[in-house]
Amino acid sequence: LEEDTAAAVGANGYTVASYGTIGERAELAVILGGDGTMLNAARHLACFDVPLVGVNQGRLGFMTDIALGSMIESITSLLEGRFSREKRFLLDAEVWRDGEPAYQTLALNDVVVNKGDIGRMIELEVKVDGELIHVLRADGLVVSTPTGSTAYALSANGPILHPSVPGIAIVPLCPHALSNRPITVSDSSLIDVALLPPHDARVHFDGQTRFDARAGDIVRIARSRHNITLLHPPGYSYFAMLREKLHWSSTPRH
Repeated sequence: LEEDTAAAVGANGYTVASYGTIGERAELAVILGGDGTMLNAARHLACFDVPLVGVNQGRLGFMTDIALGSMIESITSLLEGRFSREKRFLLDAEVWRDGEPAYQTLALNDVVVNKGDIGRMIELEVKVDGELIHVLRADGLVVSTPTGSTAYALSANGPILHPSVPGIAIVPLCPHALSNRPITVSDSSLIDVALLPPHDARVHFDGQTRFDARAGDIVRIARSRHNITLLHPPGYSYFAMLREKLHWSSTPRH
C-alpha cells in the first residue's frame, strides 16, 4: 500500500511503501480510486514501467475502467493472464525563465496555461517546432495528450483523440477571436507557449500540481520518453467506454 495513501485513509496493519519502492519491486500496481488517483500514480510510476490497473471508485473513470463490483473477477482474469495491454504517453513540461528551466514535471492528461486569479484575458504566443501558430488572446490554453482529450480539453470543444493516435491537441480556452480553433499536431512536436507582457499566468499539470508563471516565461511541452502501460480485463472496448461515460446512444438505427 502506498505510504501517503495509507496515512490518508488510516490504513493500519498493512505493509506500506513509497512509490519508488513500489516501482522497483512491483510487477503490477492496482489503483483504487478515480482518474485523479490514477493520474497521480501514473506520474510517480512512469519511469519504472510498472503496468497499471484501475478500479473505479470515483465518478467518470475513463482510466479506472474496472467497476468496483466486478473487481475480484476482473483482477482474477488479469492474474491468470487474460488481459489487453495499452500504452499511453506522457508529456515533459518545463517552464523556462531567463533562459533557464525554472520548473519541470510530467503530465499524463494535460498542461494548462490559464489566467489564474486575473479577471481578464491573457496573451500567449504559441509556436510548434519554432514556427508561430498564433498569438492567442484568451482565458488560457490546454495542451493535451490523447489520454487527456476526454478531460478538460473536451469541455473546451477539443477533439477526442483515440489512444493510438500519435498526436497532441492544442485547445484554446474561451478565445477572444472566434476563428481560434483547436489543432492537433504530431507527438514529435516541440510546443512553446510564451506569456506575453504584461500578463502573468498559472500553469497546471494534470490539474494536480501548478506553477505561477511570470510575463516572459515560456512553457515548453514535448512528448516524454516515458509511457505508462494500462492493463484491461477481457471485453474492454474504448468505444464502449466512451458510450458509457459520455452517454452516447448505443442503439443502432437501420
